[in-house]
Amino acid sequence: MGITTKDLAQLCGVSRTTVHRALYGGGRIHPDTKEMILRVAKEHDYRPDLLARGLVKGRTYYIGVVVMDVRNRYFAGMLSAIGREAAQHGYNINITLHDNNRKFEQDQLTRLSSYRMDGIILSSVNEGAEYAKFLESLETPIVTVDNKIADGLPFVSIDQRAAMREAVEHILEMKKYERIVFVCPAMAVAGEQNIYVHRERKKGFEEAMAGAPGVQAEYVLNWEYLKQVEKLAQDGIRTAFACTADDFALDIMKYLKEKGLRAPADYGIVGFDNVDTLKYIAPQLVTVSNKVDAVAKAAVQMLFALINAGQEQADEKSQVAEQEAQRRVQILPHELIDGETL
Repeated sequence: MGITTKDLAQLCGVSRTTVHRALYGGGRIHPDTKEMILRVAKEHDYRPDLLARGLVKGRTYYIGVVVMDVRNRYFAGMLSAIGREAAQHGYNINITLHDNNRKFEQDQLTRLSSYRMDGIILSSVNEGAEYAKFLESLETPIVTVDNKIADGLPFVSIDQRAAMREAVEHILEMKKYERIVFVCPAMAVAGEQNIYVHRERKKGFEEAMAGAPGVQAEYVLNWEYLKQVEKLAQDGIRTAFACTADDFALDIMKYLKEKGLRAPADYGIVGFDNVDTLKYIAPQLVTVSNKVDAVAKAAVQMLFALINAGQEQADEKSQVAEQEAQRRVQILPHELIDGETL
């Protein structure tokens, strides 16, 4: 059986309260005393009893994370960043993938709540006021990222609309494209899934194109996008493609390369996400960085603020509660990453 905090207290000649302060923080303790306790703990291979600690503090020291999948490098990067930030707070993460299945996502959230996760970070495929009520019924602090579910829920993202608008304006500044095509296959499931980020990016595209009446705007909004893009790239009109994800842009570049077409000689293209694999791609893709590390870090910090403050009553409607809800919305800056595909 391993050494206990009671044993450490006896070895160090201090109280168990002082040992807990040295090991876990909180309360006042002299630096020399803390250093001595930590040294003795290391010498005797002390391992904290996290279950007992959790029972005392009423915490599990786990947070749940629910995202689409890890095939998308954006979500893989987010999970890594969340894990790093959670570890700074002495927490582990429990990862669940909903794979764009609305019912499965709801079931997994219920399961995580039943396992008494201290909080949950959610990139949702659901949306609306009724779903927001379901989330509140879980009585677990939840921070949503990217896909907005409803007003009033804690939310962290970038300004998706402004980011796409800036990307399209960058294309227009080149003054060599007669047509810009908005490529967003995810719009094919509009009404069936939460595609908030793609709707916002479409609005940004339209705002930018409204300021360029001499340039033709077109849309590719279904999963047969590669064949449609091929026709547009070969019809003699100088065209650039504004894609709502790097994955779509990379698929297009690969497909058109097989047809003998290359960016930027035969067409222009912009992605969105700045996934880590872009550093291996030539020519370098022009894209938008949605600052996944910053979004993940802000989401974890917001979640711990909620955990530490305690959950508000679900039916509280006071002015103070509304103001607090607004403070729980963080829109972080994005960055346009220039490259070689325009």
